[in-house]
Amino acid sequence: MAAERRAGGRRTRAGGRQGAASRRQRSAERTVDPVAPAGLAGGTYRPLREADIPRIVDAAIEVLERTGIEVAPSPCREVFRAAGCRIDEDANRVYIGQKLIEQGLETTVSEVLLAGRNADHDLHLGGRRVYMGTGGQAVKILDLDGRVRETRLADNYDIGRLCDTLEHIHFYMRPVVPRDLPNEQIDINQFYACLAATEKHVMANAYLPEKVAEQRAMAEILAGGPESLDRRPIISYSNCWTVSPLRYATETVEILDQIVAHKLPVAISSAPQAGATSPAALAGTLVQITAEQLSGIVYVNLLNPGHPLMMGCVPAQADLRSGAFVGGSAEFALLHAACAQIAQHVRIPIYNSSGISDAKVPDAQAGAEKAITGLAAALAGSNYIHHSAGFLESLLTVAYEQFVIDNDVNGGIMRMLKGIEVSADSLSVAVIDEVCKGPGHFLGHAQTLALMNSEYLYPSLLDRDNRDDWELKGGRDIREAARERARKVLAEHWPEAISPDLDAEIRRRFDIQLPAQAMRPAA
Repeated sequence: MAAERRAGGRRTRAGGRQGAASRRQRSAERTVDPVAPAGLAGGTYRPLREADIPRIVDAAIEVLERTGIEVAPSPCREVFRAAGCRIDEDANRVYIGQKLIEQGLETTVSEVLLAGRNADHDLHLGGRRVYMGTGGQAVKILDLDGRVRETRLADNYDIGRLCDTLEHIHFYMRPVVPRDLPNEQIDINQFYACLAATEKHVMANAYLPEKVAEQRAMAEILAGGPESLDRRPIISYSNCWTVSPLRYATETVEILDQIVAHKLPVAISSAPQAGATSPAALAGTLVQITAEQLSGIVYVNLLNPGHPLMMGCVPAQADLRSGAFVGGSAEFALLHAACAQIAQHVRIPIYNSSGISDAKVPDAQAGAEKAITGLAAALAGSNYIHHSAGFLESLLTVAYEQFVIDNDVNGGIMRMLKGIEVSADSLSVAVIDEVCKGPGHFLGHAQTLALMNSEYLYPSLLDRDNRDDWELKGGRDIREAARERARKVLAEHWPEAISPDLDAEIRRRFDIQLPAQAMRPAA
């Protein structure tokens, strides 16, 4: 494979820290946690044996040569034809050969920068560096009063304000569909609502291809011009250009074409369900999703060689007893960890998932499923783990309090990635001798005091009081405590992520539906 031949090379796009200091002093709530910072390296969990990874990639290449991809008559199909692919006109199938796949892998960059408007929030995707954040396209929200309702544009702004204060949510992918807007108004407004709420990197999508130009134009205003946006892309896209198994969605490919034409980073996302839209054999699902991804890598690099892209591997499973989507299972965790290994093998950054709980409320099931799937993806070295915060009901619902809870879950996961430092000092031979032979104790020792804020992570929400103290404070469970935290943030935290002058310019140029008064504290 070409990936193996270029093991010593390094392909980058929009890499390196080039950002200026923040225009405003960051609040204490946004301070980067030194105990569990973003970007720590995973890779210790390897569900696939190393010898099996090239077998899966080779099988995926065989699928593209033997079965091909279904592509309807379209400019996309003509791009493949011009590259020499065999086309079955009657069956609408495109067959992609190994040589073209290897050329695509050679051309694809191995590192991608997704920039924050504050450089502390930059995501340097590649290798086994791990970042965890929100995901997208819920249609229901569990409000703080306990009622479920349809999602609105303002939810993207309010959830963004909340996530702006949560240090273990490293990026902000638009979490909900604005059900109160028609499709033609969603594209510009969802990006605006997110960018107005936080300086973290923002990812969303586009429903209409002609709206990508508008989205880029708005991002250029905030980035300081087209060249600045090219150097430090503050927005990126998720594009679900396939319908599994092995079929291109023409209307979504048209949007992908525009994203590439406008030089913006993109995660090409495919989401087969094992047992329903991909083989029940987990290895077979990995072969199919790898084939879908390789075809997309070829296509994007035919459009623009070296375009910044991420493999978008979001495999799930069907419950074979009912056919229902499952996102909180051990099999889900295995598939995503394995996809990380495959991405590392071909040296392309990966966008995948965790935290897609099947629970309906923030309960013990949600906590267990989120911890299992999040830990597996992170320990495998997934780069951009979306859906890691906020989601319930198999992607249909988000809850404000769940974002707060998941921030602590993510923090614990990142702390595990950091591991244990072993040094002459940390082996503590002299400290053990001193405490055991002297009158002191470890809790009051100078080493303990020196390490308490660098060796140990203290959750912001998870309760560690004894029962008496817990009862004196009201005996709240974690959900009640998270609701209280969310209410406080939403009442008090009003970030000025977009200055008044830039906001006025954006409102003059674009059809912004989020009222300005919704972005200011009540009088």
